[in-house]
Amino acid sequence: MATKRLARQLGLIRRKSIPPANGNLGRSKSKQLFDYLIVLDFESTCWNDGKHHRSQEIIEFPAVLLNTSTGEIESEFHAYVQPQEHPILSEFCMELTGIRQAQVDEGVPLKICLSQFCKWIQKIQQQKKIIFATTVSDISTAEVKLCAFVTWSDWDLGVCLEYECKRKQLLKPVFLNSWIDLRVTYKIFYKRKPKGLSGALQEVGMQFLGREHFGLDDSRNTALLAWKMIRDGCLMKITRSLNKQVALQHESLFSLT
Repeated sequence: MATKRLARQLGLIRRKSIPPANGNLGRSKSKQLFDYLIVLDFESTCWNDGKHHRSQEIIEFPAVLLNTSTGEIESEFHAYVQPQEHPILSEFCMELTGIRQAQVDEGVPLKICLSQFCKWIQKIQQQKKIIFATTVSDISTAEVKLCAFVTWSDWDLGVCLEYECKRKQLLKPVFLNSWIDLRVTYKIFYKRKPKGLSGALQEVGMQFLGREHFGLDDSRNTALLAWKMIRDGCLMKITRSLNKQVALQHESLFSLT
């Protein structure tokens, strides 16, 4: 069935294993499934006191929009978020991230941040005719551009935002339920385990630009790495979805003629 085949290509139907991507070396970047990628890299409250803290809160919420045809970052979103469960940042957290107490004090609660983020998403959707894989209803129009989220590991969307929204009873945007884990994709494509984002960049002949653990710089560098992988022939696919019935849901969403 064509609809099922397309859903599988987009990575919306889970498989037991993901086939190596570098069997497609030389693939033209114009054949990417997604026209745009939105890269996220949250920074959160953290401690180094030997205790196990379950309630990490997002304190920096960055996102960058990458054009997979040109490699250009065409738009950015950035906000500092005010933690409410642990409003005072630890010295370790401030030293690690470079985020100061005054910046989060002047930030917005996560609920407002999500609202601002959604407005940014709506703006770029209108400007660039972007739709997400989780909301596809008709891709027969040539003007429509497919977009997916990208993170470095599953932590940002699968753990940090997911559990904070549950604790605070916040409505999380449904389009954040599926994403590409670039760390996993990197490992499969290059057949080696990356030594962090900075190490992954070095292994492909690039240098980290900016400050590590500053979320916006992390997002920009992750986008640069994704672009490098695309140029090397990597086909970006969804690697993780929080939707339990993802296969059935998405098969019904696709309408091809």
